[in-house]
Amino acid sequence: MKNYLLALWNTLDPIYYNFTRLHHIADRDRNKTIFRVRLTKYKGSLVVLEDGTTIRKNDVLLKIHLHNVRMICELKNCKSQVQRALVLYHMVRNDLQHLSSYIEGHPRSHDIKAVIGITMLDKGTRRLGFEAFAIKNLCYRLFKQFTCVFINFIAGRADRNPPCYLFMSTNRLLNHSERMN
Repeated sequence: MKNYLLALWNTLDPIYYNFTRLHHIADRDRNKTIFRVRLTKYKGSLVVLEDGTTIRKNDVLLKIHLHNVRMICELKNCKSQVQRALVLYHMVRNDLQHLSSYIEGHPRSHDIKAVIGITMLDKGTRRLGFEAFAIKNLCYRLFKQFTCVFINFIAGRADRNPPCYLFMSTNRLLNHSERMN
């Protein structure tokens, strides 16, 4: 059943992609990375990151989405949750450099304060340079938790953590990517 749902999701994903105004991040060889992004205005409560970056309502952020269908397909052959976590960690780590290049080349790069994502998979994200913050709005948190149930079911994860925001300031991302080169 999971394979049928994954095939259906893979068929519907291009429609979702178009309606959400997402853009693929590509590497130097024009291969698509795990990231899909779009600019957004932050609507949450005040957040202060470790490097002093303050995120306020209506600040411009780059919202990152993991390409879940691709991720699930690539993690299918992993034998354990630990192996899945390691493969996903390395996929994200390797693609952060391309995310940095995307921001540097973006026409509004000077407006983008940080990248933001929402996830239930926050273990290991600190090592990547992200900071996790609770979603304070109960309705929004429950909505995101509901949408993540489908993804977790197809991915075979039993993760019941509440979703949280992941932030990384643009400065930290750019400095992080320079160190990886």
